[in-house]
Amino acid sequence: MRRWRAAVCGLAAVTCGAGLGEAVAVLTGAASPIGAIGDAVIDATPPWAKELAISLFGTADKAVLVVSVCLVMLAIAAGAGIWDARRPPAGRIVVATAALVGVAVVLTRPDAAPLDAVPAVLAGVVSVCLLGPLIQRAAPVDAALSSGATDAAGVSRRSFVAWTAGAGALGVLAGLGALAVRLGGSAAQAVRSAIRLPAPAVTAPPVPPGAALAVEGLGPLITPNADFYRIDTALLVPEVDPSTWSLRIHGLVDHEVALSWQELLALPLEESTTTLMCVSNPVGGELIGNAVWLGYPIRHLLALARPQPGADMVLSTSADGFTASTPLEVLTDDRNAILAVGMNGEPLPPEHGFPVRMVVPGLYGYVSATKWVVDLEVTRFADAKAYWTRNGWSERGPVKLSSRIDVPRAGAALAAGDRVIAGVAWKQHTGVGGVEVQVDGGPWTPAVLATAISADTWVQWSLPWRAERGSHTIRCRATGADGEQQTGEVRPVVPDGATGWDEISVQVG
Repeated sequence: MRRWRAAVCGLAAVTCGAGLGEAVAVLTGAASPIGAIGDAVIDATPPWAKELAISLFGTADKAVLVVSVCLVMLAIAAGAGIWDARRPPAGRIVVATAALVGVAVVLTRPDAAPLDAVPAVLAGVVSVCLLGPLIQRAAPVDAALSSGATDAAGVSRRSFVAWTAGAGALGVLAGLGALAVRLGGSAAQAVRSAIRLPAPAVTAPPVPPGAALAVEGLGPLITPNADFYRIDTALLVPEVDPSTWSLRIHGLVDHEVALSWQELLALPLEESTTTLMCVSNPVGGELIGNAVWLGYPIRHLLALARPQPGADMVLSTSADGFTASTPLEVLTDDRNAILAVGMNGEPLPPEHGFPVRMVVPGLYGYVSATKWVVDLEVTRFADAKAYWTRNGWSERGPVKLSSRIDVPRAGAALAAGDRVIAGVAWKQHTGVGGVEVQVDGGPWTPAVLATAISADTWVQWSLPWRAERGSHTIRCRATGADGEQQTGEVRPVVPDGATGWDEISVQVG
């Protein structure tokens, strides 16, 4: 048998099985087999590879991973088809083994339930049961061509094409249907759309006059939800029903606390404007955003729990098993560390933690900003490790003083004349005292600093610039309100955040 026909048989069989498995996962609410495998790949990937993926693909890293998982699956499928045609039932054994591995991966995920195995089992059974008949449909084509029976070959070819195309199309349509439901019609999204958040007992301070500079191309002072960066370990967004959501506070406490969704909403919620930043953000990067959050201060809940002497860390856990280790002192001081339920005037978007997430000013997200949070364990750094600290990142992740150039864009071609250089700077929980700009290695010139909303938010800055013809290199550096100056030492994001000055090159003609 021609190898390509055998490969097509494997591709059609596995595509049909995988697509039907994804459809059943959506219909039953069970785990997606492809999603579970992707999550397992994320967990098994070494930190350097994760950082490489984020640096190369940014917030599209998950889409790239899904495509990669599918390509590997199809490569195995094509190989299984070829092998089964040569030494039956070797290819079906390969497919069955791969399916069993998929079932094992699904059932060993942190939030797994027995029902989650059903889609993976179905995908394997359909793939195995289809592969043999498709191979049988392909065999007469080669036999007829070898004997010179062109009419018989034509009939056999049409039958082969109909079976393989039909099986493959069924799988593709089922998979696309499942994807469409996940993107636009999930139960959690329907519940979210019906939620009306209570009015805050404490409103966020109004945006001061002059806080938002009127500079074209400068990032907005408040980041819209749709543009807010998303970096997390969840390949598929967890769907958490608020009616069944609860939070448990336990561990080294005198009194365990349990909180339901309705009990959380009944508390006096507070608004606060806070900038969040991913530790993977390179100098000058865009994995940072500023939003108005609505939630309840975590310090009040911890006061009810009464942490015991010796406790120095809170291990937060999300609905999908992700963990983060937050220093206890930053959750009990006066900063606006909250259990957030709202973002920019609406319930949290699903991809940003609906129904409840943590927002902690001054810390990188990997040690503080747990989405879909369901558990807070008061413990010690010496006794517990979180997801990223087990992978080589530092235990404590304070956000570093930094600044970014937004205008002009790196590599821009500009006309000579009066221009403006502008960007943002931040030093959370301390504030920014100033920003300086250097052009072509010349003197550092103070920029005009806008009014900050608070010490927990970024601040915009600008500097008029007379752009002359030629190539130019522009740098910026910030100074904290406490006098600390942003370091020019270039360091990578691992293990606790990148450092250096943002630098861009432009061409003026």
